[in-house]
Amino acid sequence: MGFSTAPLIYISIFIGVLLLVEGMYLTCFGRSISLNNRMNRRLEMLQRGTPRAEVLEQLRKEMSQHMRAQSIPLYSLLAEKAQKANIAFSPRQLAGLMVLLSALSFVALTLTTDASAPVRLLVALLMGIGGIYVWVNSKAKKRLGLIEEQLPDAVELMVRSLRVGHPFSSAIQIVAKEVPDPLGSEFGLIADEAAYGRDVSDSLKALAERVDMQDLRFLSVAVTIQQTSGGNLAEILEGLAKVIRARFKLFRRVKAITAEAKWSGMFLSFFPLLALVGIVVIKPDYYDEVKDTAVFIPTALVVAAFLTANVFFMKAMVNIKV
Repeated sequence: MGFSTAPLIYISIFIGVLLLVEGMYLTCFGRSISLNNRMNRRLEMLQRGTPRAEVLEQLRKEMSQHMRAQSIPLYSLLAEKAQKANIAFSPRQLAGLMVLLSALSFVALTLTTDASAPVRLLVALLMGIGGIYVWVNSKAKKRLGLIEEQLPDAVELMVRSLRVGHPFSSAIQIVAKEVPDPLGSEFGLIADEAAYGRDVSDSLKALAERVDMQDLRFLSVAVTIQQTSGGNLAEILEGLAKVIRARFKLFRRVKAITAEAKWSGMFLSFFPLLALVGIVVIKPDYYDEVKDTAVFIPTALVVAAFLTANVFFMKAMVNIKV
């Protein structure tokens, strides 16, 4: 009984693509681009002697470049995720990486498989484009998760600063110095924009829209209302911090309760694909008797459609809104 290593080769090449993208990212931007460092990226750039205006310009460019590039064909599918992940690569660099990784995947498939040239080309394009999308999506999820986790502590730090007599702009600067990335650099950007004359509430509103986070919208609205109507901002932010922390605990509780259902849904969605890979690896000639029949291709397409519908249905079943 023969074994087919082609599926394992495809999986290995795809994993290699993901590792290569991460390695190139860290090589180009160094450890400063990593999230949750003790010193956030803005402070590290300032410590290297980069002028404050240049740091502000660089960070603003990175935080808005992807949404401005939505007109690039097919890039609009990636732009929103890349913006939330705050990918420092420019849109042209990401597009170039897709081409480069597709070419490397094609070469690897040519050297390791016997597939025809059109099949190798199609798989290589899927690996190059899909690898970048998976990498950016994972970066976005990690970054948004860290912002949600850091926000209550940041708001409480602002409350303590306000209660000892600091103005709100100074409280923002303290958060920018004490909180690691990703929130530290975001608040550092707000502090720099305020120093150059932009209203703090407008900067907070822009941040909330950029990362699409409800808790940041609450913070922006609270600051705006206080600026227009007055009141004790420390008490307002203290109440907001409690609300944000309670919401965060509720999200974690819901996540824990639905964890089993989510894993069951993932298993039911991906087990047929894993079973197919296992069959092809263990017994490559398993479908030889039926693959040349007239109904094989239509049946395979119907099964693929059901599997795709199953993935979306399972995701909808376990995606509980709070």
